Amino acid sequence: MTQVHGSVAPGFEPVADAFALNFERHGEVGAACCVYAGGQAVVDIWGGFADREAGHAWERDTAALVFSTTKGATALCMNLLAERGAIDLARPVAAYWPEFAAAGKGAIPVRWLLGHRAGLAAVDGDLTLDEVLAWDPVVQALAAQAPNWEPGTAHGYHARSYGWLNGEVIRRVTGKSPGRFFADEIARPLALEFWIGLPEAEERRVARIYPAAPPSEPGAPDLLAALMGSDSLLGRVMTGPSNLFRYDDMWNRRALHAAEMPSSNGIATARAVARMYAALIGEIDGVRLLRPDTVARACEVQSEGPDRVLVMPTRFGLGFMLPPALSRRAGPSAFGHPGAGGSLGLADRERGFALGYVMNQMQFGLTGDPRSEGLLEAVERSLG
Repeated sequence: MTQVHGSVAPGFEPVADAFALNFERHGEVGAACCVYAGGQAVVDIWGGFADREAGHAWERDTAALVFSTTKGATALCMNLLAERGAIDLARPVAAYWPEFAAAGKGAIPVRWLLGHRAGLAAVDGDLTLDEVLAWDPVVQALAAQAPNWEPGTAHGYHARSYGWLNGEVIRRVTGKSPGRFFADEIARPLALEFWIGLPEAEERRVARIYPAAPPSEPGAPDLLAALMGSDSLLGRVMTGPSNLFRYDDMWNRRALHAAEMPSSNGIATARAVARMYAALIGEIDGVRLLRPDTVARACEVQSEGPDRVLVMPTRFGLGFMLPPALSRRAGPSAFGHPGAGGSLGLADRERGFALGYVMNQMQFGLTGDPRSEGLLEAVERSLG
């Protein structure tokens, strides 16, 4: 049985048990989980391998690529700027980014970027990977293109474009790249091991990502192939821009870690994810990231129901995913964001806890991830 390292406060042993069970029953390779409750870290555990083939164990400071869990960090930055009055979520995006008004997009308000209502889920244009990772070319392509559907009439998951759209607003308003703004305003005050654009000096601590394995049962639907092999809007979004992206070993490359993709390539420890969300619902070491009224506004539903991209019901606030789309085990007052393959960050305002879960074995399923759901269920039992 995989040894679980770290610390668990009395009463939270069920979380450690659920964590260990993930290795035994759910194919976990390496992972970490952290839970804050009452302003304190009550669970901070890790285990398994950061690199199975090299025999490198997951250590206390191991970080992992968290894919769309990064969107929660970007949403936080946008809501912080709104709280400060630096942006008005009701104003047109073009007020801050004039080029965005092209192709009939002049009236799209900033809040639609956060609520996945801008109709820019798929990026048009023929781009190279170097151009995408360089920022300006892909942002220019988004500014120039027409929407995929009439903005505001429906919502659809902006899987990667979310980061460039919101990130460019952050850059125009602050003069800093979104990764730099996050580092200065969020990560540094809380001492978070969380990066959007990983410094080379931190590369040594990043766990190797293991792509999802094919389905083991004959005839079982291969969700990953369905996502990646389609010419539909879903396929264009999930492989885009320019059919450059797959959930495979490409994400272990230094170039993918070093770039800033505020929708997709955050690298973090579970401790950092949980601590960030804990500081959204309470004070952590003297730091509270957003006022309670700002958090309440961020959790107001902007979009819900059938998703034009994912073709299933989703539910979003101002950049944060809301239950039940967030997780089937999340309570009604929870908010946060999951990441492709399994990672999760969230806070529950009523129950007063925050959770961060990161791992390196990707898994995909239509009915949620049993690993994070088991951890959430164990947190609920521990709180009583």
